[in-house]
Amino acid sequence: MPKVLRCLVAALLVAALSAPPAAAQPDTPVADPIPEKPITPGLTLTLEEFAAFPKTDTVPPPVDPRLVRWARVNYLGQLPDGRVYVPDLNGKLYFLKDGVPHVYLDVGAAFAPDFISGRGLGSGFGFVTFHPEFAKNGKFYTVHTEAGAALTTKTPDFPPQPNHVVQGVIDEWTATDPKADTFQGTRREVLRLGFGSNIHGIQQIDFNPTAKPGDEDYGLLYIAAGDGGRGVTTDMPQDLGGPYGKLLRIDPTDTSAGTYGIPATNPFVNREGALKEIYAVGMRDPHRFSWDPQAGNRMFLGHIGEHAIEAVYEVRAGDNFGWSVREGAFVFKKEDRCNLYTLPEGDEQFGFTYPVAAYDHDPPPGHSCTADSGHAIVGGMVYRGERLPALKGKYVFGDIVDGRVFFTEAAQMRRTRKERAPIFQFQLRDASGKRVTMAQLAGHNRVDLRFGVDGQGELYALSKANGKIWKITGARWEKPDVLPTLQNDLVAAYDFDHPVIGDPAKEADQGYSGTAISLVNGGDRMRVEDGAHPGSTRSMQAQQVEPATAGNDDWKAGIYAEAGVPRLRPFNAVKGVTIMGWFKMTGQNPSPNSNSANPDDRYGAIGLAGVLSGNSQGHDVRALLELITVNGEMRVVALGRRVDGGSSQTFAADEPWESVLPMNTWVFLAATFDYDTGAMALYKNGRALPGSYTLTGDPWGVEGEPEPDLASATDPRGIKIGGSYPQNTRENNPCNCRMDSLMFLDRVVSPLEIWGQYKLATMRTR
Repeated sequence: MPKVLRCLVAALLVAALSAPPAAAQPDTPVADPIPEKPITPGLTLTLEEFAAFPKTDTVPPPVDPRLVRWARVNYLGQLPDGRVYVPDLNGKLYFLKDGVPHVYLDVGAAFAPDFISGRGLGSGFGFVTFHPEFAKNGKFYTVHTEAGAALTTKTPDFPPQPNHVVQGVIDEWTATDPKADTFQGTRREVLRLGFGSNIHGIQQIDFNPTAKPGDEDYGLLYIAAGDGGRGVTTDMPQDLGGPYGKLLRIDPTDTSAGTYGIPATNPFVNREGALKEIYAVGMRDPHRFSWDPQAGNRMFLGHIGEHAIEAVYEVRAGDNFGWSVREGAFVFKKEDRCNLYTLPEGDEQFGFTYPVAAYDHDPPPGHSCTADSGHAIVGGMVYRGERLPALKGKYVFGDIVDGRVFFTEAAQMRRTRKERAPIFQFQLRDASGKRVTMAQLAGHNRVDLRFGVDGQGELYALSKANGKIWKITGARWEKPDVLPTLQNDLVAAYDFDHPVIGDPAKEADQGYSGTAISLVNGGDRMRVEDGAHPGSTRSMQAQQVEPATAGNDDWKAGIYAEAGVPRLRPFNAVKGVTIMGWFKMTGQNPSPNSNSANPDDRYGAIGLAGVLSGNSQGHDVRALLELITVNGEMRVVALGRRVDGGSSQTFAADEPWESVLPMNTWVFLAATFDYDTGAMALYKNGRALPGSYTLTGDPWGVEGEPEPDLASATDPRGIKIGGSYPQNTRENNPCNCRMDSLMFLDRVVSPLEIWGQYKLATMRTR
C-alpha cells in the first residue's frame, strides 16, 4: 500500500455522541453534567513557529510550581500599521520585528516595587489594548497587579473585597510618538480594584474592533473583572453594587467627571444602587472575550468554571450568567461544592443566560471535588481570515492546561438553540507535517495555552511553558477515508455515523462547510448497520414507504432553504463539482408512481445525490448523480446546470442501470461536472463509465467569452439525497436504496483521484 494511503487507514477517533441524561429529580446531583465529549472530526491545523521570547522571572519568586514558566506570553495582536505586539505577565510589552521581540515598554519596572507577578496564575502584566485611534492620539491601556505598600497607600475606586491582598490596576499610556518602537510618554491611572485573593482578578481589557467611528460602541473599553475567588462562598458576582464577577464598560478618554466616563447606553445606568459601569454580571473567571468581525459582530466569552463547566457565552448588554448560583446551565450550591444540580422548574423566571457551548472536567476516579482538575477554558476567536477556508466561521478556542485546541461553528452558537453547539477537537501537525500535541510543542504537560490574532484575521497559539508562539498556517480535513488530495475540497461529506448532538434526526457534516442535513421522515431509523466498505459501520436507508398512497412519507435526506444555504457557498461561481459515494439497491426501482391511479405506473427517475441550483424549487440542480429515463430506457446519469434557470446537460452511461447497480451490491459511483469546458463524466468502482451526452450543441453556454466559465454565483438552495424536494413538499424520484460515505467537492476530481479514493476505501480492514 502506498505510504500516503497507509497513513490514512487508521480509524477516525470519534467520541460517542451521547444523548443528554434523563432529567434528574429536583435537588438530585447530576453525575455527568455534559456527557458529550469533544468530537475529533479529522480537521487538522498546521502550526509553524513564529517567535520565541527571552526567559523572564516572576516578582517575587514563585511558590506555586505552575508559575515556573519560560516566558508568560499571553496574547498576540497587531496594530493597523503592521507592528505585532505581545505582553508577558512578568512585566514586559514586546513589539516583534521579523519575528524577533524587542521591549517596547517595561510595565513591571514602571510600577516597582509594588508590581507583583509571582502570586496567582493571572497576576502581573495581564493585558494590553490599543485605542482605535492610537495612530493619532498615542493612547493604549494596560492592566497589572500590585501588592506590598500599594495595599495601604493606594485606595481602590470601589470598596475592596474584605482583607484584599492584591489590586488590579488599569493605566492609560500616551506615547509622544505613536510610530516609535520604544515607548516615551506619559501615563495616568484609570481604575483600581481590590481583590481578596490572588486569583480571578482583571483578566482582559479590550476595545470592540468591529465598532466604527460613530458607532455606539466605538472607543469604549471592556473590562473582565473576576470574582477574586469569593464567588464560591458569597453572592458577590450577583451584587450589582460591586464590580467583582462582572464585565464592565467605560469610556477611558472621557475625563470630564473623573478618570473615565460612563457610557449612557450601559444597561444599568438608571438602576438604583447598581454600578453604572456594569455591562454584564454573574461571572467567576471571565478569561477571554472577542468579537466575531462578521455575522452580527457578536461577542463571545470564554468562562472558567468552578466544579465542572468550562463555557462559552454569547454576551449582550445586561446579561446575567448566573454565577454563583449557577455554573453553566446547572444549579451550584455553596453548601455542596462537589455536585451540580438540574435547573428548577420555571427557571426562566430568573433571567439567567446559559452557555452556547460548553464541556466539563471529567475528573479521574477518586479525584477530590475541591482540587484543581487540570482543566480551564481559554476563549478564542471566530476565524474570518482568507488564508484558511476550512476554518471559516469557526470559533477556535482551547483548554489552557492540557493544550487541546477546539472549535465550534459560530453559526450554531445561538442563545435561541435548545442544544449547545457541539465542540470539535482539532488534530495538530508541526511545520514538517508530523502529528503533534500542544504539550509536545510546548515541551511541558502544562501548556498554558493562549490565542492571538493579527490584522488579517489569522490566528496564533501561544504557550507560557516555553515562551513560544506558533502561527496557524494550515487547516485541512484529514478524514482517514478521504484521499489527501481531496481533503481541502471536501465541502460536505456524510457517513451516517455522526448524528447531530441532541438531534439524531440530523446528520453532521464531515466536510469543511459544516452543513448538517435532515434525515427526512425516517429520522434516526434511517441509519442501518450496513457499512459500504471496511471503514464504515452504518449507511442510510432511503425508501418509498407507502407505494399505493400519495404523500410525502418517503425516506430521503437533505437540506433546503429558499434564500440559499450560506454554508454551501463554496459551490458558488466554481469551475467544477464532483459528487461521489457508495450506493446499494435494496428494493423495487424505479418506484411505483404514488401520484398515479394506474398501479403499473413507475416514476421516471431514481434520486441519488445532488447539489441544488441557486433558484431551485427542490428539483433543479447544479450537479446531480441520478438515474433517469433516456430514450425510453433508465440510465445512470450525471446531470448538471451551469447557470441558474438555464439549460441542463445530461451525460448518460451506456451500460444498463441494472448492471451498473446490481441488486444488494455496494457500488462506488462518481460524477464530475466541468463548467468551464462543458465536460461531464461518470465512474463506477474507480473506472470511467462509457457514455454520451443527451443534448448536442452548447446547452451550458461555455463557448466564447468570458473565460473561465463558472457556475452561477448564488448560494445553492440545498443538497438532496435519495429523491427530490428535500423540503418534503412532494416526491418524484424516490430510491429504494442505501447510501454511504457521500462526498460533495468543489472541483473536478481527476480519474486517478477517483480510482485512488475507491482503492483507499476498499483496502481498509474492519
